[in-house]
Amino acid sequence: MRIAFYAPMKPPGHPQPSGDRRMANLLMQALGLAGQEVELASRFSSRDGVGDPERQARLAQVGAGMADRILRRFRARPAAERPGCWFTYHLYYKAPDWLGPAVSRGLDIPYLVAEASVAPKRAGGPWDLGHRATLAAVERASAVITLNPDDAGCLPETCPVRLIPPFLDPAPGRAAAGARDRHRATLCQGFALNPGRPVIAAVAMMRQGDKLASYRLLAEALARLPDPAWQLLIVGDGPARGDVEQAFSSLVEKAGGGRRVHFAGAVDEPELPAMLAGCDLLAWPAINEAYGMALLEAQAAGLPVVAGRSGGVPALVESGETGLLSEPGNAAAFAANLAHLLSDPERRERMGRAALAKVAREHSLEQAAVSLKRILETLGVA
Repeated sequence: MRIAFYAPMKPPGHPQPSGDRRMANLLMQALGLAGQEVELASRFSSRDGVGDPERQARLAQVGAGMADRILRRFRARPAAERPGCWFTYHLYYKAPDWLGPAVSRGLDIPYLVAEASVAPKRAGGPWDLGHRATLAAVERASAVITLNPDDAGCLPETCPVRLIPPFLDPAPGRAAAGARDRHRATLCQGFALNPGRPVIAAVAMMRQGDKLASYRLLAEALARLPDPAWQLLIVGDGPARGDVEQAFSSLVEKAGGGRRVHFAGAVDEPELPAMLAGCDLLAWPAINEAYGMALLEAQAAGLPVVAGRSGGVPALVESGETGLLSEPGNAAAFAANLAHLLSDPERRERMGRAALAKVAREHSLEQAAVSLKRILETLGVA
């Protein structure tokens, strides 16, 4: 079966790394493993990040024309080469789907969506058009696949919701965890880290809003730690880098000289498992985080996680088993959890092993493929 795949916020081949782009690519891989032929239907981005109704109206108009062209293109093909299903990933009020509902209706094929977020508070506001379009799309969908359990709460009760946990290919992380000593040596040499002191990893884009707020809370929590022996490796870049560097400016130098905060910049996806495996734990406050792919990537590399208990994070990190969670925005509690793991290497190792097992058991690409195949079978398109 051929599936037309579309991501209105950011296409899978977008040059800017992000968890959103990563999950779009993973969904395409999982659908392929489920026996489907996946075709990227369009690279059109419908996102309006500023709340401009006129821009949204223009995007809707462009989308309508594009949907018509896509529909004509598909209809020109032999019946066996047309898609039997449309699959849209990540639609919400800022990035509604102007293509899938129209094309699926025109071809009379099932319309599936994954990670659809409906925000009732946006009704009547500057993103009202996008909100109403998203609501109409999920109400038309044959299945609404949620990766974040929190998203289901605002979906219409009539929506056929199917839950699939966030997932990835665990093989690179597992291989990196198996060569931890080698990766540790390389990491310490590359960033002048002390191999005898714990290394905390933080992995996130640097942009205004919740990401910057999380970086600032992390800096505040680290400032509360009584023991200055920690080292922090920050992986990521973006337009708010100056603000992030400012947040950590008072923590860069450790007692006795030397650096204890290191900026690695943006790292290519294939390099990340080895870098994570060389660290001791991952810390991320996760303010208003949907679920956080970096939390999953760290656990896949055998790291325990210290994070904020927000959104779908508790579905990824089992507090007390694969990491420690604190209430969002609570710097004191976050610092206490960091202190617990920094002072207890045996617990870190135990949690890291549990994290590896949890990822293999619940968050693998293969498990996602099985779940997607079952969903498609119920719709008669597998």
